[in-house]
Amino acid sequence: MTPEPWQGGEPGEQQEGVFDLSTLADELLEAARNDLQRKASRLVIHGTKQRAVLMAILAGGGLAEHSSPPAATLHVLRGRIRLYAGDAAEWFVSAGQVVAIPPERHSVDALEDSAFLLTVALAN
Repeated sequence: MTPEPWQGGEPGEQQEGVFDLSTLADELLEAARNDLQRKASRLVIHGTKQRAVLMAILAGGGLAEHSSPPAATLHVLRGRIRLYAGDAAEWFVSAGQVVAIPPERHSVDALEDSAFLLTVALAN
């Protein structure tokens, strides 16, 4: 299957399948401020081989320990988070940084009001 040729748009023009992560991050942080669980998320991309979810979590909140897909990355757009994996591994990730999530149980804590893009490779 050959991809469609790029059909550029004008700056600021919304194109189908193209998302402004900065604007969405701001919207989700605002939604999280109005949510009892202090978090919000939006599925940005859902294909047969990958998924991208934009998440916002307010400072002090987090994602409890859970299983990992075969491959995933976490790209912080706003704030600062701590990623725990396994027994002792941890990473501090700030806005503009990306980290590969190890294929083991892990959790995320928001050290500041944070928004991040979680990209996951789906198992066949």
